[in-house]
Order: sequence, then C-alpha cells, then structure tokens
Amino acid sequence: MLAGKTALITGSTSGIGKAIALQLAADGANIVLNGFGDAKEIEAVRERIERDHKVRTLYSAADLTKAAAIGEMMEAALAEFGTVDILVNNAGTQFVSPIDDFPVDKWDLIIALNLTAAFHTTRLALPGMKTKEWGRIINMGSAHARVASPFKSAYVAAKHGLSGLSKVTALEGATCGVRCNTICPGYVYTPLVEGQIADTAKARGMTEEQVKNDVLLAAQPTKEFVTPEQVAAFASFLCSPAAAQINGADLSIDGGWTAQ
Repeated sequence: MLAGKTALITGSTSGIGKAIALQLAADGANIVLNGFGDAKEIEAVRERIERDHKVRTLYSAADLTKAAAIGEMMEAALAEFGTVDILVNNAGTQFVSPIDDFPVDKWDLIIALNLTAAFHTTRLALPGMKTKEWGRIINMGSAHARVASPFKSAYVAAKHGLSGLSKVTALEGATCGVRCNTICPGYVYTPLVEGQIADTAKARGMTEEQVKNDVLLAAQPTKEFVTPEQVAAFASFLCSPAAAQINGADLSIDGGWTAQ
C-alpha cells in the first residue's frame, strides 16, 4: 500500500512509535526511526525492519527539544530518501504533579517535546508534501487531548495544543493532498505509562496496583489497556485511500473513556 513512500516516526525506538514503524514498514514504507535507548537494541530494530519488510531504514538520534537537531534529522531523511511522505509525531514524555508544585523545567520539557517538536517537524515536512500533492501527518494525541485529569497540567496542555495544531495543518493542506489527524489513545501499556503508574502512586499515596486498576483502567469502560499494535493499525488505516476524507479529526481509541 505504501511502497515507495517514506515514513518518519518520532519516538519510535519503543512503545507505540515502534509498533507504528513496524506496521508502516509492513505496508511497504521506508522508515526513519527516531528516539533514545540502547544503541544495540535500536540497531537490532532497524535491522529487523529491513530484513523482515525489505525496506530501507534510517535511524536518527535527534533530540527533539532542539529545533536545530530536528532540522538536521529532516535534512538527513531528505538526503537519504528524497521525501518524507508520512510524518508521525509520536515522541512524548510525562510528569505528574499538582500545578502549584509543578517544576518549571518539567513544564518546559513536556511542552517542547510533546508540542513544539511537532510544529517543527510539520513545518519542515509540509513543503515536500504539498509539492507531491500527497502527505499524511498523524499526531499522537491522547484521551488527554480531549479531557483532563488532575496533576497532568503540562501533558494535558500539550495534547490539547497538538489537537489544535492538527486542525490548522489539516485546513492548510486540505487542497494540496495533505491530511492531518490526531489519534487519541486511552491508556496504552508502554514504558511511558509504566512511569506514569509509579509517579501517580507517589502523588496520590496509592500502590501501583491501585493506580492501575482504580485510576487508569477506571477511566476505560472496557477495563483493558489499548495495545500498541491497535494504535499502529489505526495509523496504517489513516495512510490508506479509504481514509482520504478523514482530515482534522480527533480520533479516539480509548475503550470508551471519552464517551462518558
């Protein structure tokens, strides 16, 4: 379906981003991986993608909190593949604290990585997409792009902002073959959520098991975590011809959380 196209997925060395990279590679796209982690493990992922799916794969260790590093990553992708047809802004981080105790450096980090980085990748990818009259931008939102939870001021603000950025991008690219949407998962069991469980337990004076069952899954009527593979399949669909008229949408995959 995506043969000859190139997909850049930020935060794709683990969790949701890795699952999306594997899925889009299976669909035939060349892949640009990005993220931090053990160098040997990342190289193993890169080699696995090339071996299993017969596509070319590039890895960038760009620090997405730095605009210059994002620019260098995009330049490297264009030098290698000549194009970025699909952009998935997935990288993110989280910190849990009451607003009046929220560390300013954590606020700045979360806004930079979860929101500002997506602006920079988008502004750099759009010209090529418009020239080719085809592009897909998928921003990884959250149920917290639609609703709020206590102690997550920076994350909720960033995800609401990301939803707004998606809508503006969708309008600006609408007549140029570019589509932009926000996927809004509920709780997906990833390393990021594992960290949230520990942080929330500390903030609320609960055990981690209580947080998992009484806080996280309490929000999801299905009482099940979303899987990375389910989110990846959703992203794949948004790149398909069947999704060509889905544009500027916040698309929930949250077990019914935001239906309440």
